[in-house]
Amino acid sequence: MRVLGLIPARGGSRDIPRKNLRVLGGKPLLQHTVEAALAARGLSRVVLSTEDEEIVALGRQYGVDVPFLRPAELARDDTPTLPVVLHALTWLERVGDRFDAICLLQPTHPLRRPEHVDACIALLEQTDADAVMTVLRVPPAYNPHWVYFVDASGHLALSTGARQPIPRRQELPAAFHREGSVYVVRRDVVMTQQSMYGDRLVGYELDPAQSVNIDGWDDLERAKDLLAKRIANVF
Repeated sequence: MRVLGLIPARGGSRDIPRKNLRVLGGKPLLQHTVEAALAARGLSRVVLSTEDEEIVALGRQYGVDVPFLRPAELARDDTPTLPVVLHALTWLERVGDRFDAICLLQPTHPLRRPEHVDACIALLEQTDADAVMTVLRVPPAYNPHWVYFVDASGHLALSTGARQPIPRRQELPAAFHREGSVYVVRRDVVMTQQSMYGDRLVGYELDPAQSVNIDGWDDLERAKDLLAKRIANVF
């Protein structure tokens, strides 16, 4: 199976200016993701999608392909991920490079390991899944069987639709939320269904100690702490 590794790294950022170039552990965020992608065995090619010339130069310095510039209209704060992926796949297919699946690797997840990428690709190959994504386990207090919404009448209603909550923590089924560092999707799901998830989605669970999504300044500080622990072989 030919898998494209796609790193979307625009120059702007809403909360942290030039976020993808912020230094973490002596390296820009972008470099952490490029190195993990290039070290993954399951990726046939790794491509950087950006509209920013500085990011283009750094990406090429780190050894990643930058065969095109992303259009400015696909690099706004409110640009969804799917059009960026469609643009990359369409551009590459026009020049004769077709893939069976695409692996999306956001630079805002610098703790991702190459083995996480390879494990997600292996899951896609070994199952009938349309897509595989990294997930984190939901703590019991936030399990859907214990979470309430406020209905139209102002009353609390369980998110599951059940009349009564499950009484004991030990009886709660495992629940997960998307972690965001790795998405692997079959090419036809993206191109035909216009989806990054498809109908059959499989999760690859990560340890929370190996995960951080850098959205704001607090996340960057947490990433520094987690990276220091990793370097010190704490995990």
